[in-house]
Parts: sequence; structure tokens; C-alpha cells
Amino acid sequence: MLDLEQLLRYWAIGQWQANVLMLMHLGGAMVLGLILGYERAYHGRAAGMRTYALVCMASCAVTVLVAFPQHWFGGLAGALPPPFTDPTRVIQGVLTGIGFLCAGVIMREGMNISGLTTAASLWAAAALGIVVGMGFYFAAIALTLLCASLMMWGAKLEARLPSHPAISVLLRGEPARRFEQAELAAFAEQIGYRFAPGSLSIECVGGREEWRFVCTAMRNYKGQTLTRFSSHIGELPGVAEYRVTHARN
Repeated sequence: MLDLEQLLRYWAIGQWQANVLMLMHLGGAMVLGLILGYERAYHGRAAGMRTYALVCMASCAVTVLVAFPQHWFGGLAGALPPPFTDPTRVIQGVLTGIGFLCAGVIMREGMNISGLTTAASLWAAAALGIVVGMGFYFAAIALTLLCASLMMWGAKLEARLPSHPAISVLLRGEPARRFEQAELAAFAEQIGYRFAPGSLSIECVGGREEWRFVCTAMRNYKGQTLTRFSSHIGELPGVAEYRVTHARN
């Protein structure tokens, strides 16, 4: 049965020092994750700054726990009689199991992938529960605030930074129209996009050519990446139908 002295152990000086040190680790992990994620966001990949920062912080949170076994459960771990169950095995099981749940929220439609940030936040939530369960309350509160701020304002920060967003393009030509790769690449470059030849797919449907490819914008055009491209498609002769979507790959 817990008494007041046991409860106060969670807010003792030693516990505070351990929590502050964990906070410093979490802050550093967030910054490094943001930097690494920006490289991916800059090149139009689905896993951007928020995803990388969330995963980096959550991994740091569960890893740094191992460095403070004397502070587990408010410093009571060493006072428990044997056999004392190794909590790292429980942590391993939780993080492995939550991975299957995270995979279920990731959706792919064509060249567009969604749900990565949600999956990362679920994994971070699992890490948060582990940190709380181990008795690092202050570090858990800090991790919650850091994750929430990333999910709320990370996208705005990403949008303001220079980047090369990717778009997926579908072109259907008129019956007698035959597109050329060099022609499409020159057209894309003329309006400020780079043609990605490795993404090219060509089909013939009902006697009409259907070209699918990805273009990366030379800059983000203040969020008007799709509308800018679609507004210029009329300049390309022989296009009967088209579809332009975001390509987060």
C-alpha cells in the first residue's frame, strides 16, 4: 500500500534532475529530427519534418529510460523484492505491438501516401505511456507538449521553408495525339517544374495515349503547386483530359 512518502518520491530532487535531463534529450532529439525531416520534405517525400521529429523524440524517450533505472517508479524499483520483472521487455513488446496499429493508418492511393504523421504520433503516444508508467511525469508532460506543438505548427513551418513539392500528373491525349517524353519534359521546365523520367508510365486506352508521371516544382509557389500546373495544361496541344494530384512518395 502506498503512503505519502512513497508518493513524494516521484517529485524528489533526484527525480526532478532526471526529468530535466530527459527533457534536454527530448529537445535535442526533436531538433535533430526536424533537420533530418526537412531534407525529406524539401524533396517532396511523404515523411516530413513532423514525422521524423515525432519518431526521433519517441525513440529517444524510451531509450533514455534505460539510463535511469535507479529512478524507475519513483525510485522504488531497487526496493522491490526479487524476482523483479525487467520493464525493458515490456517496453519492447509495447513498441512492437503498436507498430502493427501504426501500419494500419497509413494509406496509399496512387503516388499519394497519407497517415504517416498519424502513425508517428501513435507511436509517440505509446512512448508517452511508457514514460508515464516509469514515473517520469515531468518528462512525459514535456514530450506531450513537444509532440502536440509539432502536429499543430509543424506543417506551417514546413510550408514556409523552401521546398520542391511533387505532383502526380495524368494526361489523356486526343485519339491521334502522340506525346513525346522530351516534349513533356520541356513543357514542365518551361512552367517551373522538373519532369521525373523514373516515374513515367504509358498506356493506350481506347486508342488514346495515357501518360502518368511525376513532376517536382522548382519552388513551392506559396501552396499553389497544383493550380499553377493545371492552369498551364491548356498550352499543351492535344490534351483531352488531365488530372493533377499531390505526389507524396
